[in-house]
Amino acid sequence: MRKFLVLLDDSRECLNAMRFAAMRAASTGGAVVVLAVISAQEIQYGLGVADVMRAEIRERIEAHFEVFAKWMRDRPKVEPELVIREGDPAEELMAQIGEDPLIGVVVLGISAEKGAKNPVITRLMRDAGALGCPITLVPGDMSKERLEAIT
Repeated sequence: MRKFLVLLDDSRECLNAMRFAAMRAASTGGAVVVLAVISAQEIQYGLGVADVMRAEIRERIEAHFEVFAKWMRDRPKVEPELVIREGDPAEELMAQIGEDPLIGVVVLGISAEKGAKNPVITRLMRDAGALGCPITLVPGDMSKERLEAIT
């Protein structure tokens, strides 16, 4: 079974990446892995406070994931898997690909804003040849109807 790996973040374009991955997985008999990364900048305090912050961030990630997961279960009938890692998002995404041989496609949303920077995409493109799977970039401003038509 081929898995589509999607990076969960707070960006607007993340929604289209999730939709695309779920619809492609449903139409190809695949699965969706949703990766959320807790960055070091989010946890910068002492040990006791860091544990509380980490737990709060995990709760927020799980709630955010559940919104997407409910839609995936109801609409394209896909049961997504949530993976939460800590570190640099690009490095953790690459590590997840390396650890899960069933990941066949990385799906990332891209901003429609001219000149918008995405450090994860920049990092992946630098090492794209070593990933071992294709990268699909989904425009954040693409309509739901267009996404459905191409998946």
